[in-house]
Amino acid sequence: MALTADRNTPRREGALFKDPLAAAALIFAGALYSLDGSGNAVKSTSGGTAVRGVAQGRADQAGGDTHVEGMRGVFCFENGTAGAAVSRADIGAIAYVVDDQTVGKTGTAVAGVIVDFDELGVWVDVGAHSISVTIEEAG
Repeated sequence: MALTADRNTPRREGALFKDPLAAAALIFAGALYSLDGSGNAVKSTSGGTAVRGVAQGRADQAGGDTHVEGMRGVFCFENGTAGAAVSRADIGAIAYVVDDQTVGKTGTAVAGVIVDFDELGVWVDVGAHSISVTIEEAG
């Protein structure tokens, strides 16, 4: 039903979130993580789903943790190898998950958008907004 009066709409920045852990999940601080088909957090893998965020602390379901705190933004990750290796020429392209700390320029699980490449590694804008903008621009 449409509003008929003012509404106090809750707001948050959207860069921080808290997701429930999948059964037996172990996600390390600083790791890329994704959501499984039930919406529970699992470590990101090359054959998994798009990255949800970067874990802000270690979360171990077996250790009693029930949630992982995640963040989206620009983070630096390890570079893939061989044909998946990212270079400066790939800035602006989509980064794909190699594992929970490594990205490459090929794959199926989207990590985010490559925003820089330097001696530290591959800088990726992780989060749904950066991915959807890139997909819209490409389409």
